This record gives sequence, structure tokens and C-alpha cells, in this order.
Amino acid sequence: MDQQQAVHLVDKCAGYSNFAAKAFCQGGNVMWIIAFIGLCVAFLIVNRLVALNRLTVDKTNITENLFTMILRGDIRQAIAFCDSRPTPLTNTLKAGLVQVMNRRPDEEVQVSMDASVLRETPHLEGWVSFLAVFGNVAVLVGLMGTIIGLITSFGGVAEADAATKAARLSQGISEALNNTAFGLVVAIIAVVSYGFFQIRISRAVIDMQESTMTLMNLVCSNRDKMKD
Repeated sequence: MDQQQAVHLVDKCAGYSNFAAKAFCQGGNVMWIIAFIGLCVAFLIVNRLVALNRLTVDKTNITENLFTMILRGDIRQAIAFCDSRPTPLTNTLKAGLVQVMNRRPDEEVQVSMDASVLRETPHLEGWVSFLAVFGNVAVLVGLMGTIIGLITSFGGVAEADAATKAARLSQGISEALNNTAFGLVVAIIAVVSYGFFQIRISRAVIDMQESTMTLMNLVCSNRDKMKD
């Protein structure tokens, strides 16, 4: 980069009044890679928020209504209730209720629900694991931008005359630090979101497992009440 290009870039970035926009401009081309990773992270966060709100329900409300029907022995109505609210929890309970309606042994009822938990868990997880991946990649890309900025800085100082050394050094260090900062921001958002979703998914899976055990105990205690 010659002196004229360096001055043009400085003037262009100085034209931004917004701090974030100015820092992004000063970060150089690597910032676009970090921005793309940030967009991927934002997409995954929105996608999982929408999906989990749709796939998770209030366990207490569902089980109270469902188990009341089971205590009356009305298995068909309980299955219809699950069909009206298709979520991983109700799908898992329905898998067991279908076996109960077919007069299958308790072992087959439990196995059917366990298999359903395994089948439904990936629907809850989706692409959440990629948040951790993008968090790590954002740090590495930010580090790459930092190294490029330092190389540009010290390489420019070595080749520049005395009048432009300070400007070249300042520009390169600014590029390096802005890449580090933006990479860390994206990484922090991704990692924190990953932890948040892992907690929600774990709770949903535990709710399914607890509900299957409660249903199993209820069925075993009330086999004689079950209607055909």
C-alpha cells in the first residue's frame, strides 16, 4: 500500500461518525469474514429461539391433562390430546400410549418411549453445536486479522520514509486491534448463546425422561382401567 492509498483509507474511515462503523472500516478486509461469521451466529440464534419456543411446552400443564385422561382409562383421548399438540414431549408420551393401547408389555412401552426420546432430541438440538464452532472460528479469524495487521504495520514502517512511518504504524496497529476486538465480540455472543441453548435443551430432554417414568408408573398402577 503506497502513501496515497494509506491516506485515502484513513480519510475514508475518518468519515464515519459511528464508532463501530469506523472501527470496522479500519479493520480491513478480514473484518468481512468476521462479519459473515457474525451473521451465521445471528441466524442460528434466531432459528433456535423460534424452534425451541415451538418445540417446548409447559410440562406441568401437559402432564396434568394427559394423566387425568389416563386415570380415567381413556387412552384414545390421551393419544388424540398428544396429536393436537405435536412436540417432542407429547410425541414421546404418545409413543408409549400407543403401546399401552395395543396391550403391549410394560417393557415394550418403556422401550418405545426411550426410543422416542432419542429420536426427538436431535430436533431440539438442531445446529446449536455450530455456535461453539463459530465462536472458535471467530477468535481464530480475529487472530489472523491481528497478525495481518501487524505484518502490514511493521512491513510498512520498514519501507516507508520518515514522514509516513507513524501513519503506517498507527494504521497497522488499529487494524490488528479492531480485528481482535470484533472477533472476540462474535465469539462471546456465540459461546454464551451456545451455553444458553444447551441449558434449555437439557431441561427439555429431562422433562421428557421424567414424564416417561411418571407415565410408566401410572400405566403399571392402572392397567385394569384401560379401555380398548
